[in-house]
Amino acid sequence: MKQSVENMGETNETQTQPSYLSRVQIPQWGLITYRSLIFPSHCDHIGHMNVRWYAHHFDEAGFQIWNVTEVRQSEMRDRGLQVVVARTTIDYIKEMIAGTSIVVRGGFTRVGNKSVTHQAKMFNEDTGELCATQETVEVFFDPLTRQSTEMPKDFNERLSALLVEID
Repeated sequence: MKQSVENMGETNETQTQPSYLSRVQIPQWGLITYRSLIFPSHCDHIGHMNVRWYAHHFDEAGFQIWNVTEVRQSEMRDRGLQVVVARTTIDYIKEMIAGTSIVVRGGFTRVGNKSVTHQAKMFNEDTGELCATQETVEVFFDPLTRQSTEMPKDFNERLSALLVEID
């Protein structure tokens, strides 16, 4: 990227700005639900982040998606409800190594009567590259009866208003 350098009103020669100073564009899909850094202890014998740590980071983001969408876990507890994970599927797209800053963006893709589906996308925050995706199905659960239960209507309305499309 070329830019002019000005010094007290005089234009000096044009210099090349290093590419790492350019603004990285991460797609604006969904909401930011998590940020972290990959540590050496997250890496396996091959030198990239082990699959167990992708699951860990996505799980952390999965807890936060409720707060950023204004259906808080505390509100669920106050109403005698919880959500439990029924299924997760992770697709590993690009390896990540120690020192990589990550950002996870997430959104609800389906809202039913007793369950929801949300998708999360993990990006390398330095390069903007999509590195992994996770789809999760969570079921509303009554902790006293240990059975699935209907989602409150106001939760359904709030979450339905925030649906995102899978791309």
